[in-house]
Amino acid sequence: KTIKLKPKPSGAAAFGTVFTDHMFVAEYSDGKWINARIRPYQPFVVDPATSVLHYGQAVFEGMKAYKNAEGEIRLFRPDKNLARLNISADRICMPQIPGELFYEGLNGLLRLERDWIPVEPGTALYIRPVMIAVDPCLAVHACKNYIFYIILSPVGSYYSGGLSPVKLLVEEKYSRSAPGGTGGCKFAGNYAASLKASASAEKQGYDQVMWLDSVRHEFVEEVGSMNICFVINGEVITPALTGSILPGITRMSVIEMLTAEGYKVAERAISIAEVIEAHASGALTECFGTGTAAVVSPVGSFGYKGAEYVVGKEMGEITAHIYDTLTRIQTGELPDPYGWVRVI
Repeated sequence: KTIKLKPKPSGAAAFGTVFTDHMFVAEYSDGKWINARIRPYQPFVVDPATSVLHYGQAVFEGMKAYKNAEGEIRLFRPDKNLARLNISADRICMPQIPGELFYEGLNGLLRLERDWIPVEPGTALYIRPVMIAVDPCLAVHACKNYIFYIILSPVGSYYSGGLSPVKLLVEEKYSRSAPGGTGGCKFAGNYAASLKASASAEKQGYDQVMWLDSVRHEFVEEVGSMNICFVINGEVITPALTGSILPGITRMSVIEMLTAEGYKVAERAISIAEVIEAHASGALTECFGTGTAAVVSPVGSFGYKGAEYVVGKEMGEITAHIYDTLTRIQTGELPDPYGWVRVI
């Protein structure tokens, strides 16, 4: 079917607000995936009783596609995104996405929309795979019918300040996720539950919330859109995955890369009191977040109990090294010694 193609953006639009001409869609019914196709980007028409609207049975992923100097389309560790998507789906009783369905749909869509992939520094084509429950029923139970779809959006920096250090507010009242909950998967409801604290932080002049554990409000967990890392006495420390923290793919890659390069890296519980003590002694030299949207984002300061703790006014040495190395591997400017990149 011939469609009227959209004009491609000439500059950076707000993150996730511009979408390509086409999308990939497949349906799950009677225990199997059917009707896989690429179609023009368009709204879904759903029944007012559609389950996802009432009970939130929805999971998603975030990925990026890049182009190298030769025009090849490059994906960064898509196998990890597919694995995490299926872990998320299993957690809330949704069907698994077969690898063949995922890759054929994604690869075909990217080939069709290859001209939408921006090549300016700091840009990429953001990929959002989503699965939603679509039974028109108000009974609370796992559904039998689902839609899986992939949409694409050309993006620049996630934060409006680009790579400028961000300000975080340590959340003292609300919790993101509890032990035994869904914090370790990309479940849509996790993000809805974070909005109240995020809105409050923004009103106070902060960019994001730094979450503490839900039991004692003592140990650092993650940031709203990123995992979090601290450089203390030269050691890179990130909270251990305990089921309430999203296992970030960028986080995983940073740990693997720094370990291979000989840096001292620790995955362990770290309390906000330890972070503040390290700040007071001068041992805390850098703090940064990791995630697909931002890649790596330096943290300039964080607020806690009415006090402001300044970490740095510019990107630190280790943070800059991580950002430079990861982004250049993703775009093909550096060799990929880890086998992370998949060329379409």
